[in-house]
This record gives sequence, structure tokens and C-alpha cells, in this order.
Amino acid sequence: MAERRVGAGTSRTIAAQPSLTAGLSLLADTVYADRIGDLTALAAAERATRETVLWHLRVLAGWMPATGTRLARAVAAAYERDNILGLARSLAEGGAAAVPFDLGSLGTAWSRLQRASTPDELTEALRTSSWGDAVHGGGAALPDMLTLVWLRRLAEVTAAARPWAEAVAALTVARLRLVDGAEPGVGMRRLVRPLLGERWQDATDLTTLRPLLPRSAGAVLQGVDTPEDLWRAESRLRATVEADGFRLLRGSMPGPEVVLGGIAVLAMDAWRVRAALAATASGTGSSEVLDAVA
Repeated sequence: MAERRVGAGTSRTIAAQPSLTAGLSLLADTVYADRIGDLTALAAAERATRETVLWHLRVLAGWMPATGTRLARAVAAAYERDNILGLARSLAEGGAAAVPFDLGSLGTAWSRLQRASTPDELTEALRTSSWGDAVHGGGAALPDMLTLVWLRRLAEVTAAARPWAEAVAALTVARLRLVDGAEPGVGMRRLVRPLLGERWQDATDLTTLRPLLPRSAGAVLQGVDTPEDLWRAESRLRATVEADGFRLLRGSMPGPEVVLGGIAVLAMDAWRVRAALAATASGTGSSEVLDAVA
């Protein structure tokens, strides 16, 4: 599955195409071909790349013994998180909900959560689900809280994912405090405590934040001089996850970590393809995001 990825070189070629149609044509013989098909809209093509990764995860889950189900569900929780956010927006704004990702047997709470018909019903359903810790941050904080709950769950299932969870937690608190000018609430501080400790709360800027983080978490901020450049660190983290995925694929004995490695490689490839498609759709001929990853 990983061998059928698009790769960095082809992604750059896609980004340089004169139109989205031309960029999409370069995916005709790739792992994304079946789901992209004749799509012509950017948003639909971007979603198709994510659906491709989810489908491969579901296939892998079907191949794995029962002991691997916990890992597959922990990975798939990223899609359940997005389903929850789509439903929350729909209930709050009164619009039609986006079509949810089809989790198959990998859902944890979605079959019950999707029945909520008001924001309060969704909050209560979340509170009594495996996502319960996410409701303690309030509506605006829900995306970050859900992300942290998901990554903590993944790190609990496999130690190989813990550095990713720590890095995302570090970027989240850095963005909130230094870009948004917001103080993480009690619920978020409780979520990140097992990953980052508490010393980071004394930081006032990036220079003081880095040494107050665990070494593995602080590394994600290396080379970031201003809060406005945190997006570069987020992009580079994708490259780190991809490199870790290749290491797990090549160095692990058969088992759950090989599956995690394969899905990490596919997920990061899909992200890179989305960045390339966005670049060609905008007509820029290149992608600053891809440059940051490189």
C-alpha cells in the first residue's frame, strides 16, 4: 500500500500544473485513482484523498488479528473527530451536516453521537462517551480538545505515537498562548499534563517555552523564531511523522507497529497531495507548505 503512494516528487509536479484538472490527471495511476475518478472540484478531491487512507485502514483492520483492532480504532478516531466537528457546526449554525466519513466497524462512539439533534444533546452524548474529556474546554476549544483526546488515545495504544502526541500538544499550547493570546483552560491543561508536564505554563514567548517542554516535544519548535512561523513547525512535523512511518515499516517485526507505519506514510502522502492540489487550483505553480516540508 505504501509503495503506491504519490511521493514528494510527483506532489511537486502536481503543484506546478497549470490547472486543477491537469493536476488531478497525474493521480490517474495512483492509490487515489479509484476515489478521485472524474472529480473536478478541489474540496471533493481533497476529501477523496482522506477517504482513500480510511479505506486502506479498514482493509488493514480486516486483515489484522483481533488484538490489532484497538490500534485501528485509535487511528480511525481522527475521522470520528472530524465527524463530530462537522455535526457540531451543523447543529450550531443550522445548516446541513457534511456527509460523515464511513468508519465501518472502526467507530467508537459515532453511532450514538450522530443521533444528537441539538448542541446540548451532542455535548451530553460526548460527555458520556470516550470523548468525554473534550467537552471541558467549551465550544471554541472543541477542535483542539478532540485532537488532544485522539492523540492521547493513540499514544496509549502504541508508544511509537507518543512523540507525535507530545509535538502536537506543544504546538497547540504555543499557538493558543502566543498567536491567539488565549490561556488554555483547565480541561486542556489536564489533557496535556501527561504529555508536557506543567512547566510550560510559565513561558511568555517561544524562547522561554522550548526549554520548559520535554526534549522530544521542544524539538518541534527548533528553528521557529516567531509565533507567526508556527505553521512551518506544523508542516515539518508531518515530515517527521512520515519518516517515523518509514522507520516502522522497514524496521519492525510483523505486528501493529508495521500497520501504524504504513498508515502514517499514507496519511502524510495524502496530506502532501492535498497541498499540491491546493497549489495548482490557486495557480501559484508551487506550494509554500511543500517547501516548508522539504
